Amino acid sequence: MRPIVPSLWFNGGLEEAVAFYTSVFPDSTVGDALKMPDGTLVTIDFTLQGQPFNLINGGPDHLFPFSEAVSFIVRCEDEAEVDRYWDALLSGGGTESQCGWLKDRYGLSWQVVPVEFEELAQSDDQQAVARMMGAMMQMIKLEMPALRAAFEGKQPADA
Repeated sequence: MRPIVPSLWFNGGLEEAVAFYTSVFPDSTVGDALKMPDGTLVTIDFTLQGQPFNLINGGPDHLFPFSEAVSFIVRCEDEAEVDRYWDALLSGGGTESQCGWLKDRYGLSWQVVPVEFEELAQSDDQQAVARMMGAMMQMIKLEMPALRAAFEGKQPADA
């Protein structure tokens, strides 16, 4: 069976977008491209860490812009990885949102999430989870020391 492939509508600039994404994520590759007889790029395939994607050139009219209704989660092992992906995805004109969300320079939404956060959120201690979620709601980028402190019922300086 072939994988399900997200197809993202861009209004030109496919090569630039693919170069950007494959520079951000290691173990990425560029695949097949479909061009019109005049050389105009119509679609291009690529993979980011094993996940296939397809970009389609929808033309110059911005009929279907990206929205937060669709986003991609980047699960990070540690704070350094969070910082690296956060900074890379924001580079060149991205915008921060809140609770670990951002939009890259093309308007595509990403969630940059520490794996530890997801693990703690699965705890049976609902009060601890609620404290951590309350702290998360006050953040732009997710900061695990403060989230862990909230989960443990401590002030960040006490952690």
